[in-house]
Amino acid sequence: MEPTSHRRHLVERVVEKVIFGSRWILAPFYVGLSAALVLLLMKFAQNFWKFSQQIMHTDSHEVILDILGLLDITLLANLILIVIFAGYENFVSKIEVAENDVDRPDWMGSVDFSGLKLKLIGSLVAISVIELLKDFMNAATVVEPGLKWRIAIHVTFVISGVLFALMDYIAEIAHAYGDKKK
Repeated sequence: MEPTSHRRHLVERVVEKVIFGSRWILAPFYVGLSAALVLLLMKFAQNFWKFSQQIMHTDSHEVILDILGLLDITLLANLILIVIFAGYENFVSKIEVAENDVDRPDWMGSVDFSGLKLKLIGSLVAISVIELLKDFMNAATVVEPGLKWRIAIHVTFVISGVLFALMDYIAEIAHAYGDKKK
């Protein structure tokens, strides 16, 4: 191998190692999201405490709204956890400590970027529908001016989810067709 070619190969290897290693820059983001789960737990506990203190003096309509609020926070926590696990495993490194753990979620390690998009949009639709349900339950007393916008945003989430799923389905068919052709 001539010296210039050897130097170019050496520079290329160093650049590739730096680029490959840069995935670890994402790790603090996932640690930060884990810390956000703790903050969300604190908010859940605060809302639950307030809810439990008022349960005896609250009508069933308010109880349902409070429970929907708790459910909303829980779905958001689930979404954060999905993003942490799938994002870390897809973009940074495998989570080896959970490899043989009985409690390891079945989907962990098998959610690719496409699956992550669908889980993300599905969670957003679920959170959005809970917010709309709370708005509709309040609509009996007060109709908020932003309700039409929230409905439009929810419909946009639903349409986006269907389109993401359709694009993934088409890509899967095209990939299978390409494999058969070879």
